[in-house]
Amino acid sequence: NGKDAYPLIREAVKRPEIYNEEQVRNEMFLHLDYYATESSGHNSEYNAWFRKRADLIEKYCRHSTGWNPGEYAFILKEYLERENTWKSEIKKWLEEPSTDLKRGKEYAANIFNATIGDGTLYEFNGNVRNFGLIDNLPEGCCVEVPVIASNRGFSPIHVDSLPPQLAILNNISAQCEELAVEGAISGDPKKIFQAIYFDPLTSAVLSLAEIEKMVKEMFEKNKNQLPQFKHFW
Repeated sequence: NGKDAYPLIREAVKRPEIYNEEQVRNEMFLHLDYYATESSGHNSEYNAWFRKRADLIEKYCRHSTGWNPGEYAFILKEYLERENTWKSEIKKWLEEPSTDLKRGKEYAANIFNATIGDGTLYEFNGNVRNFGLIDNLPEGCCVEVPVIASNRGFSPIHVDSLPPQLAILNNISAQCEELAVEGAISGDPKKIFQAIYFDPLTSAVLSLAEIEKMVKEMFEKNKNQLPQFKHFW
């Protein structure tokens, strides 16, 4: 309805049952003033604040009532629990006579319809490269912005600058990822080490020497899948 919902959210998270649903996301909102779209589990990994000590893991990553509070290997446990049932579940879904084939709210069908169907315009939030879309994030990095799909293709929309605190948060990740990609493409292991030196959670837990040792061990373990670094061995 065009009204700012943040005052309502700020009041809502004062209630324990709301706060505990997404502890990490709610902590980030209370301190950074904007609500994160990513889950609490993933945000606990991406940032330095929630997993660098055992007491913080216990406080923020063990007791949330929502999906994936930040528990170690959460999604792997989910996959393992479904290892012996996923085939029968899919068969059951396919055989269900009451399956509703009406178009849902997932993006894909509307995007296809806009681009190769009847051409009805469709606006969605999509991941594109940052060429003049968000002014205070690195040029060329991947950003999520409003996009218009049409029979002419995709038209991302300029959204100006992020609030400065969010620009800092996103720039760290974007620049680490950019350096890691450069290292992967060039086969330069130094760039991989240096990218991980600045990873927020890794640098909060380990020293430079400890990170170097860890990355060397990871290279050794995965060297058969990383042929571009063969000169490093």
